[in-house]
Amino acid sequence: MPPAKPAAPFCAIDFGTSNSAIAVSDGGGRMALVELELGQRTMPTAVFYQVEGRAAHQAPLQLYGREALAAYIEGHEGRLMRSMKSVLGSTLATQQTEVGSGHRVGYLDVVAGYLGHLKKLAEAAAGAPLTRAVLGRPVYFVDDEPERDAQAQAALEAAARRVGFTEVSFQYEPIAAALDYELGATKEELVLVADIGGGTSDFSLVRVGPERRKRLDRKRDILANHGVHVAGTDFDRQVELAAILPACGYGGLGPERPGAPPREVPSRVYFDLATWHLINTVYSAPRMHELRQMKSFYGDPWQHQRLMTVVEDHLGHALLGQAEAAKIAVAAGGATAIDLSRLEPGLASSLDAAQAVQALDGELQRIVDAAGETLRAAGVRPDQVDVLYFTGGSTGFLPLVERIAAGAPAARAIHGDRHASVAQGLGVHAQRLYAAGR
Repeated sequence: MPPAKPAAPFCAIDFGTSNSAIAVSDGGGRMALVELELGQRTMPTAVFYQVEGRAAHQAPLQLYGREALAAYIEGHEGRLMRSMKSVLGSTLATQQTEVGSGHRVGYLDVVAGYLGHLKKLAEAAAGAPLTRAVLGRPVYFVDDEPERDAQAQAALEAAARRVGFTEVSFQYEPIAAALDYELGATKEELVLVADIGGGTSDFSLVRVGPERRKRLDRKRDILANHGVHVAGTDFDRQVELAAILPACGYGGLGPERPGAPPREVPSRVYFDLATWHLINTVYSAPRMHELRQMKSFYGDPWQHQRLMTVVEDHLGHALLGQAEAAKIAVAAGGATAIDLSRLEPGLASSLDAAQAVQALDGELQRIVDAAGETLRAAGVRPDQVDVLYFTGGSTGFLPLVERIAAGAPAARAIHGDRHASVAQGLGVHAQRLYAAGR
C-alpha cells in the first residue's frame, strides 16, 4: 500500500491595523509563526509605493513592513500606506488613490498586495502553495452598522481570494486570543479577553479549560463578545491633536475683530492630518490652494506657516509617527519631548502621562464601557471573572489596562504576547478546522 499523501499545508493570518503575522502548518497539523523579517515574527502593516528611480511607464516598486517605513522616513519619493484595515467597510474600499508620478492604485489592491506578500513568505516557509486560510477579524469592523460590517468582511475575503486563497474562513480575534491562552490552562476558568489593537478594541468572555480545548465546536463556550472601533490609531490621533498640531493652528484663534470675539481656526484639515488614510487628501492641488488662501484666518501667522510646511513638505505621516512614538514613550507613566524642528528650527513640544490620559479620556472610557457591556450581555458579574487576558499592541498603555482591570477586581491580569497571541490562536483554530478535514 503506498504511503499516505501528506496533507496540504494551510495558514492563519492576523491582518492587523498596525502589525500583522501569519502561521503555517507543517503538513501534520502543527502550526508555527513565520519569520516575516529578520528575527521578527510580526511585521508592520505598511506598504510603500516607491516611484523614485522608476521610469514613467513602470509601476511603482512595492515595499512592505519595516522596509516600507524606512523608505518613507529616508525621504524616497512615493506613497506610504498604513492602517489599510481601517478602509474596509468604508466607501474608500472601492476607490483608487494617487501614489505618485500619475500612478493610481485601488485601496483594496493595497490590501490584496499586502496579503499576497504575507502569503509568499509563508509559502517559502511551508515549501508548498497555500490555498486554505483562516483570517482574523474584529468583533466589529464598523460599529452599529451590520451591513457595512458584512461588507468589510466580504472585502477582506475578496482580497484574500484575489491572491490565491480558495478556502477562506474567519475567526474573531479575541476568540483566537482565548484559544492561545487556553493552551496553558490547567483548570476551567472564565476568561475576559481584552484585545486592544490598532483599529478596534474587542472583548470576549470565554470558558476555557483542559477538557474544553479538546472540542472542535466551541460556540457554547463563548458567552458574549463585544467591541468598539476605537484603539491605538485613535490614541495616536488624539495625541497629535493635543501635543503637535496646536503648533500648526489646531484650536487656535483668528485675528481680533472689533466688537466680537476672535473665531476659532477651521479644524477639518487637522482632523485629516491626524488620520492615516486621509492624510494624502490634504496634499491635493485644490486643497493646498484652499489652505494657502486661509492665511487671513489665523491670528498667529506662524501657525499658518507651519501648517503650510507640513502640507507642502508632505510631513503628515511623519508627524503622526511622532505622535505614536510619544504615546509609546509615556505608556508606562513617563514623559517625552517631541522634536518639531522640521516645522521651525528649535520648535518642540512635550507629552506626559497626565496629558495623554486627559487627551484620551473619551476613547479610554468607550473601551472600558465595552468591557462592561460584554459582561452584561453574558449575564456575568464582574467578580465572577477569573482571568483578564490582555493582548494587542495598545495594551502597553498602562492607564487603559488599569481602568479595565478595575472593572473585574477579582480577576488575575495576564498579558499575552501583545503582537502574536491572536496569530497563534488563529493557528490553533486553523489546525482544528483544516486538520480535522472540515
